[in-house]
Amino acid sequence: MNDWFLILGMMVVTFTPRYLPIALAGRFRIHPLLKRALDFVPIAVLTAIISQTSLIHQGELDLAFDNAYLYGLVASIITALVTKHMFKTIMVGLIAYSIAFVFI
Repeated sequence: MNDWFLILGMMVVTFTPRYLPIALAGRFRIHPLLKRALDFVPIAVLTAIISQTSLIHQGELDLAFDNAYLYGLVASIITALVTKHMFKTIMVGLIAYSIAFVFI
C-alpha cells in the first residue's frame, strides 16, 4: 500500500509544476523587468551545465592538457566570439573535441 502512496505522491510532485504555468497562463501579467531577467535563464543554465561538464572531473577543476573537453570549449568560445553563428560554433567545438579525444 505504501508503494501506491509513493507513486501517487511522485505523480503529484511531477505533474503540478508542469500544469500550473499552463493553467495560470494569461491570468497574470509579468513585470517587464522580470520578463527581461527571465530571458537570461536558458543562457545561465546552459553555461552552468557546459562549464561543469568541461572543467570539473571527479569533483576537481581539470585544466590539464589531456582534457579533451577543454579544447572543444576553447575552440567554441573563440568561434562564438569571432563568427557569432551558433551552428558554426557547435560544429567547431565538436570537431575540436573529437580531434582532441582521438589524439590525447
